[in-house]
Amino acid sequence: MRKLLLILILLAGHNCLYSQQRVVDAIFSNALSSDVAYENLRVLCETTEGRISGSPEAAAAVEFTRQIMTGMDLDTVYLQEVMVPNWKRGEPEIARIVSSKYGNTQLNVIALGLSVGTGPDGVSAPVVEVSNIQELEELGEEGVRDKIVFFNRKPNHAHYNTFDVYSDLVGLRFRGPAAAASFGAVAAIVRSATTAGHDYPHTGVTRYEVGGRNIPSVAVSPAGAEVLRRQLAGDSGLSIYLRTTPYRRPDVLSYNVIGEIWGSELPGQIITVGGHLDSWDNSPGAHDDGAGCMQSIDVLRIFREEGIRPKRTIRAVMFMDEEISQRGGNKYADLAYLNGEEHYFAIESDRGAFTPRGFSVDASPEKLKALQSLLPYFTPWGMHEIFAGGSGVDIAPLKNYYDMALAGLITDTQRYFDLHHSANDTFDQVNRREMQLGSGAMAAIIYLVDYLDILGPGQ
Repeated sequence: MRKLLLILILLAGHNCLYSQQRVVDAIFSNALSSDVAYENLRVLCETTEGRISGSPEAAAAVEFTRQIMTGMDLDTVYLQEVMVPNWKRGEPEIARIVSSKYGNTQLNVIALGLSVGTGPDGVSAPVVEVSNIQELEELGEEGVRDKIVFFNRKPNHAHYNTFDVYSDLVGLRFRGPAAAASFGAVAAIVRSATTAGHDYPHTGVTRYEVGGRNIPSVAVSPAGAEVLRRQLAGDSGLSIYLRTTPYRRPDVLSYNVIGEIWGSELPGQIITVGGHLDSWDNSPGAHDDGAGCMQSIDVLRIFREEGIRPKRTIRAVMFMDEEISQRGGNKYADLAYLNGEEHYFAIESDRGAFTPRGFSVDASPEKLKALQSLLPYFTPWGMHEIFAGGSGVDIAPLKNYYDMALAGLITDTQRYFDLHHSANDTFDQVNRREMQLGSGAMAAIIYLVDYLDILGPGQ
C-alpha cells in the first residue's frame, strides 16, 4: 500500500511538472507568434527618438506607453511622479585636430552627459594621451595643466562577457574628466566605451566632484580615437580645437509609467517587471532600453491572452531617468516602502533585445537555489543559465528596503556595446524573434515564481 501511495505521489508530481511546462511552452509560443511589442517598439523609436529625461521626447514616451497600457485589459494604469535632471546638449559638437604635419582633421565626438560646455568660442589646446587614471596622476599638474587630456583605453576583447569589457572602460568616462580637471586640464576627450571600431561616438554620463572644477568632456568615436592616437605619435605638438555648448536647466517633473494585473489570491504581494523608458538624446534607444520596456508590457499581454490569473499582483514599470541619475528607480523603491507595499520578486530587461540566455539573480543563497530549480523549464527554449549576479539598475533600490530576490534577463550581448549609447541603436538592429523570446522568458519566470511560491510565502 505504501509503495502504491509513493507511486501515486510521484505521478502527481510528474503530472504537475508536465502541466507547468505546458503553460511555459504556451507562453513562449504566444510571445513568438506576436509582433505587438515589436511594433510598439518601432513606433517608440520613430516618434520619441532622443528621449533623454526632461525632454519633450521623454514626455511623449510617457504618454505613448500610458496609452498602450490603457488600451489593454489591465486592472489599473497610472503615472508615478518623479523630478528628473534637465540637461541639454545644445548645438552639434565640433572637434578638429590641428597639426603642422597632418593638417586639419575632423573628429566625431559627442558631449558626455552632464558635461559643461566650452562656450561659444570653443577651446584650443595641446593634447596629452593617457590610458588610465594612474598615468594621469604620474603626469601631475605639470604635465596636464592647460592641456586637453585624451583618455585612450582600448577594449580588452579577451573577455567573453562584453559587460566585463565595458566595465573595464566605463570608469574612465565616469571619473576621468573630473580627475583631469583636478590637475588643471581645460577639456577631456574619452575614447568611446564600446567593443566596436566604427565612427559612431558613444555618450554616457560623467560625474564631477562636488565643489570641484568642471571642464568640457566629450567621447570620441573608436575610429576617431585611432586617428588621434596615430597623429599624436607622429606629431606630439598637435593641438585640438573643441567646441561644445551643453547646459543644464532646473529639474522638471516626469513620470514612471505603471500598469498592473491584480493578484487573485495575494494582491498585496507585488511582482515587478520593468525597463527604463529614457534613452540618450543622440539615439532612438531601441536596445537600450525601449525593447526592455516593450517586453515588460508584453508580459502583461501574454498573461491576459493566455488566461493566466496570477496569485500576486504583476506590475509593469517603465522607469524614467536611468541614464543620468536613476531617480525613477529610487523613487519607485522609496514610495513602495513608504506606502507599506509588500514586494515578492522583481525582474528587469536592460541588456538589449538579443537572444535570451538565462537570468542573473541578486538574492540569498536559498532563493538563488530556488530560482535555479526552474532551469529545466527554460532549457527547451535555449536558456541554460541562472546564476548569482546583478539584476538591474532600476530595480536594485528595492534591496534597500526588502529582503527579496531580484533578477535580470541575460541575453547574448556580443553586439550590445556596438550599439549602446550611440546613434546606431536603431529599430532595424532589433530582431523580432530574439526580442519576443525575451518577452516569453520574463513572462515564464514570473508565472513559475508566482504559481509555485518558490520564494516562500512573502514578507
